[in-house]
This record gives sequence, C-alpha cells and structure tokens, in this order.
Amino acid sequence: MSNRIVRKLLLIIGLFAITLPVFFCNTPTDNTTAVAETPTSPWLNVYDTSAHYVGMDVCRGCHPGVYETYMQTGMGQSFAPATREKSAADFSPAHAIVYDTALDYYYRPYWVGDTFYIMEYRLSGKDTVHLQRQRVDYVVGSGQHTNSHIFNVNGYLHQAPITFYTQKGKWDMAPGFEQGSNSRFKRMIQLECMTCHNGYPDFAANSENKYHNIKAGIDCERCHGPGSIHVLARQTSKPVDTSKGPDYTIVNPRRLTTELQNNVCQRCHLQGISVLNDGKTFYDFRPGMRLSEVMNVFMPEYEGAQDKMIMASHVERMKKSDCFVQSGKMSCITCHNPHVSVKYTPRAQYLTACQGCHSSIGQKLCTEQQNLRTAKNDDCVTCHMPRNGSIDIPHVAVTDHYIRRRPIAPVEAQKITAFLGMKCYNNDKPDAITKARGFMEFYERYAPSKGLIDSALVYLGKQADVEAKQKQNRDYIRAYYLLNNYEQVKTYATPLQPSAVTDAWTAYRIGEAYYQTGDAVAALPWYKRATDVWKYALDFNNKYGTCLLALNKLPEAKKVFEFVLSQNPNHTSANTNLGYIYMQQGNSIMAYDYMMMAKGTDPDYEQNLINLAVWHYGNQQYDKAKKQLEHLLLKHPRNEKARAMLLDLEGM
Repeated sequence: MSNRIVRKLLLIIGLFAITLPVFFCNTPTDNTTAVAETPTSPWLNVYDTSAHYVGMDVCRGCHPGVYETYMQTGMGQSFAPATREKSAADFSPAHAIVYDTALDYYYRPYWVGDTFYIMEYRLSGKDTVHLQRQRVDYVVGSGQHTNSHIFNVNGYLHQAPITFYTQKGKWDMAPGFEQGSNSRFKRMIQLECMTCHNGYPDFAANSENKYHNIKAGIDCERCHGPGSIHVLARQTSKPVDTSKGPDYTIVNPRRLTTELQNNVCQRCHLQGISVLNDGKTFYDFRPGMRLSEVMNVFMPEYEGAQDKMIMASHVERMKKSDCFVQSGKMSCITCHNPHVSVKYTPRAQYLTACQGCHSSIGQKLCTEQQNLRTAKNDDCVTCHMPRNGSIDIPHVAVTDHYIRRRPIAPVEAQKITAFLGMKCYNNDKPDAITKARGFMEFYERYAPSKGLIDSALVYLGKQADVEAKQKQNRDYIRAYYLLNNYEQVKTYATPLQPSAVTDAWTAYRIGEAYYQTGDAVAALPWYKRATDVWKYALDFNNKYGTCLLALNKLPEAKKVFEFVLSQNPNHTSANTNLGYIYMQQGNSIMAYDYMMMAKGTDPDYEQNLINLAVWHYGNQQYDKAKKQLEHLLLKHPRNEKARAMLLDLEGM
C-alpha cells in the first residue's frame, strides 16, 4: 500500500507485478450503473440520520448476560490499552528479540513498570550505533492469533514494527513489515483499519491518522446499528415481545435477509480492496443496509489460487462454496453465534449446522469410509473446512471457510499461473468508475504494475456522459499520477482552480505534478490547498513546506515544519528540513540539533545524511563528514551526489 494503508496483504502478488497485461473485470462492456431508488428499511435505526450511537455500557444495562459472553469474543477483545493483562506475549529474553535481516535493525519489547516499550537498535560489532525507544499504547487483537501494537503521538496513531504470534508463541516482524518492507514506526493507522479492528473512534476528519478518542473493542452497535431510538423507546414504552415479532427500533441481524446478514459481517470479514462510493465514509455503513450502498470490495482473482487465502477472507471463501451457492440461505450466523467466543462454542453447534442442510430425506449424510469418519470423530469441519495458513499473516492458521468436498492437501497445493482480473464480492454489477478505482487501489497497495492502470483508464473511458467525465477528473489525475505522467496530470488540472477542489489527494497530486516538472511556483497553491482540506495530514504539510523552501521562502517554510513537529516531534523529514533552514541561516547549533533528531528517528534517511555531511564539512570535521557519506552510500549506493562529495573529501 504506498504507506497509506497499513497492511501489505498479498505477498504472492509480487511474482506477477512486472508482467501484467491489461485486464478487465469480466468483459468491459458495462457503463455506469443507473442510480438506484432511495433505499428503505423497516428497521428504524438504519436510515434515520437522527439515530446515534449510545455506547456499549448503555447496552450492558439491559443485556448484562449477552454483554459478559460477548466481551470474551475476539470482537469484544479486539482492541485495548496496552497492559500486562491485555498482552498475550512472551517477554522472556529467549523469545523477545526480533532481527530484521533486510534493514539491519533489532527489536526488543519490554516493560518498565506498567508501561510497554519497544526498543529498536543497531549494532556494529559490540557497539550500539542506533537506539530508539517507543512507548506502546494499544494492543490490537484478542490474542487468539496475534497481538499487534499501536502507539499514540498527540493523537496520531502508528503501528509498531513487531507482532507477537500467539499460535507459534513467537515474536516476529509485523505483517507487511517483512522482506525489506519495514516502515519501522511510520505506518499510519488510517480510518479503514481502525473501523474494522475497533469500535468507531472520534476521528479528526481533516487528517489521515489523527484521533481525538479511541474505544476499546468492537461494540454492540457495529452489528445492531445505532441504539438511541431503541433506548428511547424502551425508556418511554413497554418492551416488545420479540417471541411474537421484531422490535424494529434496532436491527436484529438474525431477522435480516441472508444477503443483509452477510453484509453486516462483510463490512470487516471481507478484507480486500475497499472502494468507497462518492460522498461516503467508513462510518456510513449501518446494519440493515446493503454494503454496496457505501462501498464495493474487490479481490484479485488468480488461476491456481484456490488454496491461497488471506486471514480476514471469511466471506470471500464462503461465497466460493457450493453450500453457499446452492443453498441460497447460508450466512455467517448459520454456524456462528456472534455473542459467544469460538473458544467456548460447543463443537456440536457447527456439526448441527452442517446436518441441518445435509440430512434431508434421501440424502446420505456422509459418503466417506466409516473408519476415516471415526478417526475424525465424524467432524464435518475437520475434513471440509481444514485450518489453513494465510498469505498475509505469517505464523497463523485459521479455518478455511471455502467448504469443499475434498480440500486441496498441502502436497497438492496449486501454483499461481495467471492473474485473471478483479472480482467484486458484494456487488455483482459495480459501475465502470468503481472498477477503475478498484484497479488503482490495487496498484497503490500491492502491485505497482502498469497493466492495472491501463485497465483503470479503459474503464474510465467508458463514461459516455460528459458530466460524469468532468466529475471524474480526479480519477484521471490519479491514474496518470500513478504512471508518473505528470504532463497529463497537468492537462487535467488546467481547467481547475485549487479552491474548487475538495479532495486533498487530488490537490496534492496536482501539486506533485508541477513540482516534479520543475514548476514550484505553480505547485505551491495546490500543496496549500491539500493542507487546507486536510490540516492535520502531516506529510502534505511537509511537502508544502518543502515547496516553500524550494522557493526560498524560509520564514514561511519554517512555520510549516514547526507545525508538523508540534504535532509529531519524530517526523524525520520535517526535522531534516528544519535543520537545513537553520544551517542556511547560520545557526549551526540548532541545525545540528534538528538533524540529529532526524537521525535518531531514521539513521538511514538519505537527505539528512547529506545535510549532516555538509554540516561536518562546514565545521571542518572532515572525518565525520566522510563517515556520514560512507554510511549513506552503504544504504543508498546510487547516490551520485554523495559519491562525488566523498571523492572530494578523499582528495583533500
């Protein structure tokens, strides 16, 4: 995922990223889907915008038994402050050291009293040449599979680079941080991630990862919808006898249609490429809606990938099953009671669900040989839904919800031979623009192949309506930006005024197009617009400051970098840039302090190492300047500027 998304889920995709031709979702003959009529629901809290969330403690007041069992589930324990009680990890010295072989960092988790830290360090022989300590504020995960870790800096949330894998009882690099992809302490926790791993937070909408308030665990209203109408009704009128009919003041998923039941679960258990509809956010889905009213979720399809799965792909896998396809009535709650942990659910409950469909008159329940059935205790799940490793989360095995007569055994595991396209799993007919966005999201997150953008452009070109074409300028800008075709980006930006652009990413991409083609003057108002829309998007602010710096507007640039550091003192690039400004102004001490702050957060940051070499040279510390350049070339061997500087120093 560029660094916008927090997970690098589909590692296998890299095998094909460089050779993808143009692909289409099925056949590219459809145009934008006609606008549907305004949806309605008998459930009063689905579309009533006055309905609001009341919080899990209010639900607990009337439903204490359900609350107590639910809080033992993976959803109830999905997210909490980092405490010894919450953590399932082993902190003994024999287990708690992780080494990133690609980037040469060691990690050690440890406690100081009741505070959890992760130490990052680098060794040269027996000397510690880099050391950074980061407090951990939250633990993500129930501990059934993993514990991952999040830290908070002034409300900005980032993921720490190591995870504890409870099934294997080991620490290792976090998912997506392996194999040279370690973003260390810079991976932002954006809203898409947070709204699945936790209850809805109080989010700073003009940011990428700033939160005012964080909940602890997925709460009741994520599956039942906002509870205010229900609470008011129960306070002012008699309870409804639900044995005789529904209480329409709050959604009961058990009473929804099969499709709408699955849509509730799909919101988080269909992990793929989520494309929000225009004007929608990750807050807008409510139980009782079709998920496609808010977003469309795509998954790449591969030939030879039946045995490949990602961890949160339960709905995708289930929908491949004949049990789902042929029954027309199978949903997640056919087998699961969401109020009870799988750890405490009797095995008989799952077997009874199987027998409910497979014990009809004239149908033999199981055709397997009796001795094999006996060896498996007549357990349908063991044979037909075996535990399987996921391709996105290492050291984890989960139940494969693709129910098959004879699942592929490991020795028979298929090899991926071709990329077939993208399939939307919650909408059979997504429109062409949505498909185009799906390809672009896939490109940005997992597989930067030109063929994906070519496909996106084909779908964008299918918009016959002139108004639709104008409306989707931002999509063309995005597509050509991803292709580094900055001239085309500028062409689409020409009729636009910065003040009229309401999408921060569009403004930023236009700014980048001008900046990368040497026109910082034209870039500046677009960078400024991006920061106006998203005031707390620190990387956008930093780039705006960099553009001011390029225009020699040092006082204005300084204010921007100071704002960034007031929000996140560990922002490497802002520290580097502020150090450079002080060096330009002749304040050698302040320059050095900020550059060393940058080095403390990233000892390999290329521009900062150049600046430090220049600083040491200017202070006649030639040996130290050489060391900075030698380290830079070790980590960035293609930097010709550094190589030339080093040759000059060696010639002195």
